[in-house]
Amino acid sequence: MRSWQPDTWQNFQVSQQANYTDTVQLTKVIDELSLLPPLVGVNEIEELRAKVAEAAKGEAFILQGGDCAELFADCNADVISSKLKILLQMSLVLVHGLNKPVIKVGRMAGQYAKPRSTETETIDGISLPSYRGDLINSANFNPRERAPDPRRLLKGYSFASLTLNYIRTLVENKFADFSLMDSWDLDFVAHSPFEAEYHQILTHIRDSIALVDNLTQDKSRHEIKDRIYTCHEALHLHYEQALTRLGDNGNWYNLSTHLPWIGMRTAQLNSAHVEYMRGIANPVGIKISSNCSPEQLLKLCDQLDPDNAPGRLLLITRFGNKNIQSHLPKLITAIKSQGRTPLWCCDPMHGNTSVTSQGVKTRRFDAIIDELSQAFVIHKEMDSQLGGVHFELTGEHVTECIGGARGLTEFDLNRAYKSLVDPRLNADQSLEMAMRIVQLNQKLSLKNQSNNHPNNLSA
Repeated sequence: MRSWQPDTWQNFQVSQQANYTDTVQLTKVIDELSLLPPLVGVNEIEELRAKVAEAAKGEAFILQGGDCAELFADCNADVISSKLKILLQMSLVLVHGLNKPVIKVGRMAGQYAKPRSTETETIDGISLPSYRGDLINSANFNPRERAPDPRRLLKGYSFASLTLNYIRTLVENKFADFSLMDSWDLDFVAHSPFEAEYHQILTHIRDSIALVDNLTQDKSRHEIKDRIYTCHEALHLHYEQALTRLGDNGNWYNLSTHLPWIGMRTAQLNSAHVEYMRGIANPVGIKISSNCSPEQLLKLCDQLDPDNAPGRLLLITRFGNKNIQSHLPKLITAIKSQGRTPLWCCDPMHGNTSVTSQGVKTRRFDAIIDELSQAFVIHKEMDSQLGGVHFELTGEHVTECIGGARGLTEFDLNRAYKSLVDPRLNADQSLEMAMRIVQLNQKLSLKNQSNNHPNNLSA
């Protein structure tokens, strides 16, 4: 493999980058960022990498979730704690239903940049640079605020740091303690169609905790010791480069997040993003769409994980419910033929985006759950392991996705549509999604037991 440094990506074809007019200021900001303390620790990254390896073997399950694009304005206590609460509630359901550890990875503290399909946006005959996330420019449609501003990188670092500090404070103060799980409740739970089932799960866990406490006299056993990890798309390469540091073990790490991923638009062979990601020791994700052939996927794996190291790669598939059957099986076959052991993760959100008759971008709950259902079945039938899920969601009661138990329609979307980029599952739909995952797993387990029953075996 050719030599690597945090800036060698600049020698490759780069896409989805901001077009800064003041390159002198950009250089100054990058230099300043490179001197600031890291946001996450090497030990945390290595800890997550070991857990990803466990999930790839079916011994744990990854739950990735959070905003499509974080806003600087959302760096406040209520928004952050609401996101954590819905992740904790979902993980509680999954731990109970899957009977395995759930690794919580929030799309938080860094998901400030977004790829766009077009360089410009036109309104009333006026064309301005597309909004690329708060890390780069403002969503406000005027020439001054749509111009990419390097100083926003420092703001992004600051808000990411504040978010991480608050997350750590909450966890250290037993925010994630099982004994305090009633405090995780959001208002929506009282109105959710799954309220009764959710509280049955709480009762069952309380009873289990009480039994363990009585048997062991050790009440500390029910505290959640796991961290809340963070992830974001490693899109803005100057920002990622500035926060890449050399560890004491001789490996380079991206210390802006625990788990960076490459998006579909930048996962081309020999691209600048692949070149950057191949040199860091974090676990890294690749978003895989229907445009990725088995041959391309294997070449990406060769570049990003030449040693087939446990916990290194997450293959995050995003085909859409109508395309998964024709694409996922051949990718699984290719990966298995090479003896590779990545973590397979399903992102059922991005392939199921549609536009309503009124021109509003949305996602249909039924399509999301359909792709997820098919993913579970395909992996099970091919003796593969679906080790995680990846959702765009929020702890708020927004109306951005159609469907779910409450039956939201496209006419409900304008009630509370807040996302500036892609639609997210609301708190109610997110909890329902966790319930559905458990139901899917239980059905597959029962089917497998039935198929393996002696009465069903030929002599």
